[in-house]
Amino acid sequence: MARIQRFTVTERALHWMHASAFFALLVTGMILYLPALSTLVSRRHLVKNVHLWVAVAWAVALVVILVVGNRKRLAEDWREIETIDRDDRRWLRGRKAPQGRFNAGQKINALLTIAFALLFALSGFFLWLGERDHRFIFAGTGTVHDALTFASIGLLVGHLYLALIHPSTRHALRGMTVGNVDEAWAKKHHAKWVEAEQSGSTRDRPSP
Repeated sequence: MARIQRFTVTERALHWMHASAFFALLVTGMILYLPALSTLVSRRHLVKNVHLWVAVAWAVALVVILVVGNRKRLAEDWREIETIDRDDRRWLRGRKAPQGRFNAGQKINALLTIAFALLFALSGFFLWLGERDHRFIFAGTGTVHDALTFASIGLLVGHLYLALIHPSTRHALRGMTVGNVDEAWAKKHHAKWVEAEQSGSTRDRPSP
C-alpha cells in the first residue's frame, strides 16, 4: 500500500509534547479545582507545585523544539493554518471542497489551541504572581483560567473522537505517530495537498 509522508519528527514531537503537558496540567488542575478530588489526594501543595513545574517544562520544551527543530517546516505549517481560503469556507459550511494538508476544522482547532495556550500561560502567570504579590491579583483571572479549562476539555473530546473513533478520520492518527498515511486516504480527505506534493515531485525530477 502506497504511503505519503505527512508530518516530520519536529511536528510530531511538538504535538506529543503539548498533548502530554496538557493532560498533566488538566489532571493536576482538576484536582486543585474540584474539592472532592482535592480532599481525596490531600496533597494540595504538592499538586500545585507539579502543576506549576509542568507548565514551566512545557514552555521550555516548546522553545527547545522551536530552536533545534525543523523551523522551515513549522513556518510552512503556520502559513497554511492561518490561511482560510474559499475551499475551507465551503468545507466549514458542510459542502464538499478539496482540502490541503490541514483541513479547515484542523486549522480552526490549531488556532484555538494556540490561543488557549497563550491565554493559559498569561492567566496562570498572574495567578502565580498574585499569590506572591497581592498587587497583581486581578478580578476574573481565575475565572478566565477555569473557563479556558472547560473550553479545552470540549476541544479535547472532539479531537479524541475524530482521532480514535470516527471511521473516516481516525487513520489520521497514523500521520502523528509514524509520520505517514495511506496515499488513497490522503487523496480522499486532503486532495489539494496530495496534488501539490505530486506536482512538486514531478517538477523536481531531472529531465530524461
